[in-house]
Amino acid sequence: METQGASKRITLYLVLVFAVSAVFYALIMRNGGLAGAGQLYVLPLMWTPAAAALVTTFVFQRNVRGLGWGLGKPVYYLIAYLLPLFYAGLVYGLVWLLGLGKVDASALGANLGPSLLKALTVGVLGASLLALGEEIGWRGLLVPQLARLHPFGRTALISGIIWGLWHVPLIIGGGYSSGAPAWYAVACFMVLIVGVSFPFAWLRLASGSIWPAVLMHAVHNVVIQSVLDVVTVDTGHTKFFTTEFGLGLAIAGALLGLVFWRIGPPKP
Repeated sequence: METQGASKRITLYLVLVFAVSAVFYALIMRNGGLAGAGQLYVLPLMWTPAAAALVTTFVFQRNVRGLGWGLGKPVYYLIAYLLPLFYAGLVYGLVWLLGLGKVDASALGANLGPSLLKALTVGVLGASLLALGEEIGWRGLLVPQLARLHPFGRTALISGIIWGLWHVPLIIGGGYSSGAPAWYAVACFMVLIVGVSFPFAWLRLASGSIWPAVLMHAVHNVVIQSVLDVVTVDTGHTKFFTTEFGLGLAIAGALLGLVFWRIGPPKP
């Protein structure tokens, strides 16, 4: 009965999230993508997983408990904050060192000191409001329900594939890309997302809370999109190695996933 309940919740959740998301995909694409008026529909799209999770949970239990609202231990927030700084910083550092891209000195100067501090504090708080919309769905509902059916590795893998596929329509037709060919961007993005889904799932199951995953999601977005991408100059082929659609973060994500797979399932 328990596995049947989990399967039904997952099925209803996925039907809701992809059906409603399809509406916003269409609105974004018809209104110039993320570079045009389509960006107005990004916020409701990012909160679609949360809405689907809340509706699904209420349908089955007439409340919204069990999605990981508790805070969990501080150590998980430390892990969640430092991980994106480590893997993103390492990738971009190697890109700059190897000449695959170079640092924009003027942009770097603007992002040093107070600006960088603001991005990694106030910026992360703002990004958390957006990340929360996804995390209530992907880690709040999907990961725990998958964990009732599968071991940790399979739970992380399946959740990562679903999470990645949810982004693909915007990569192909919504302008959510670096300018690399769509097939390349999708491939690299999927490897990255599936890889980082292992620490995301680990944090959720270990802490019993969605908030460390929200923090990791927010830091990942800010440090890559608002800091490292901003200070990196394209030297010709840089877009193939940087951003969330490049080879560098894809490799980092795969390695990170392997590490957390080897660490194994967290003890509740």
